[in-house]
Amino acid sequence: MRELARQIFQHALAEANIARAFDRYVELNRGVLRVGEVLFDLDSYTRHFVVSIGKAANTMVEALAAKAGERFEGIVASPDAPGQQVRGYRYFRGGHPTPNADSMLAADAVLRALRSLGQNSLVIFMISGGGSSILEKPSDPDISLNDLIATYKALVLCGAPIAEINAIRKHLSAVKGGRLALAANGAQQISLLVSDVPDSTPDALASGPTMPDSTSVFDCRNIVEKYELLPQFPASVRELFEQDALEETPKSDDPVFVRSRWCTILSNKSAVDAAAAEATRLGFTVAIDNSCDDWDYARAAEYLLGRLRELRREHPRVCLISGGEVTVKVKGEGGVGGRNQQFALACAEKIAGEDIAVLSAGTDGIDGNSIAAGAVVDGTTLTRAAALKLDAASSLAKFDAYPFFEALGDAIVIGPTGNNVRDLRILLAN
Repeated sequence: MRELARQIFQHALAEANIARAFDRYVELNRGVLRVGEVLFDLDSYTRHFVVSIGKAANTMVEALAAKAGERFEGIVASPDAPGQQVRGYRYFRGGHPTPNADSMLAADAVLRALRSLGQNSLVIFMISGGGSSILEKPSDPDISLNDLIATYKALVLCGAPIAEINAIRKHLSAVKGGRLALAANGAQQISLLVSDVPDSTPDALASGPTMPDSTSVFDCRNIVEKYELLPQFPASVRELFEQDALEETPKSDDPVFVRSRWCTILSNKSAVDAAAAEATRLGFTVAIDNSCDDWDYARAAEYLLGRLRELRREHPRVCLISGGEVTVKVKGEGGVGGRNQQFALACAEKIAGEDIAVLSAGTDGIDGNSIAAGAVVDGTTLTRAAALKLDAASSLAKFDAYPFFEALGDAIVIGPTGNNVRDLRILLAN
């Protein structure tokens, strides 16, 4: 069943891809660009500028070029080098999961370009997960790159869900929380979104650079207090909170959004639905349960395995699919791994000897600070690990799951996918 779980995951990746999404949502016919239900007569604009940011940035530019040719110009910020550069674009390799020098250079270049556009310009924003760190510029010049990196690390390791993490990022940034839309004020704007955030919080995607911000400075103060973050922040960031110096982000009533449109072309639902279809084809009775999105990994493991066992009592061959992300609050230094491998290892301890398999992996191909997308376990995992003198409990406690799974051959290593629609958890039982 470990192999069946891998097969279901690979099918979901193949179906929820950028090129297919563009086939559904983007079309150019006789000079008219269709994005979803919105039409743009390209001849009515003097400039057509593209900003593509995130883990899917390269893939989205390639998909747009396949639809529209090389008629656009723009800037691409991605953590990976493109397979081939599309003519007319400047490329930057921003950092992930923390910003790097190119993240800041890219942000400066994007802001300069957007501020030069007028009312007769069309801006096509193409935004995907990871954009928060890949394109970044602090709103306060006293915040250095090293300060920014330290802040990101504190946020990522505190155990907060992505929407809360990004609320703080927005209010510290010159490009997030609608501020790219402000920079392009007056131009017609359309944003194509490949979402790695909950459907209920679309403005959390890449920290919402082109969308009205649903969070506030007040929210940021509460989040910092809730996770005791202030002592972990560098002095330049800590002082902004202590002096109440955070600036508010643009909200839905800001006039800049009158000429803005947004279209989600891929989301976690795309991957979940594709996985469910493949599991059904393989003869499983399928259930979908996304209720543990943003839960702590241990609580999510307990809950989902409980649901799976309930289903197994009613059906002989069952598949439970869960989308979204779990959280991990790393204590101490931490080892090599990520939230998916931590979740899978927690499950391994609970299913020993049972005819159950659990796969947890990220659709971006990267889990935490490892080279794996995630891992797969079953009822034999602990027995096989013991034969290799691997200690599951120790690996779990040290947040060091990748070496454990790599030794077993159960790490899922696929490399960066050029896509990112959150994580999938696939639980199978006979």
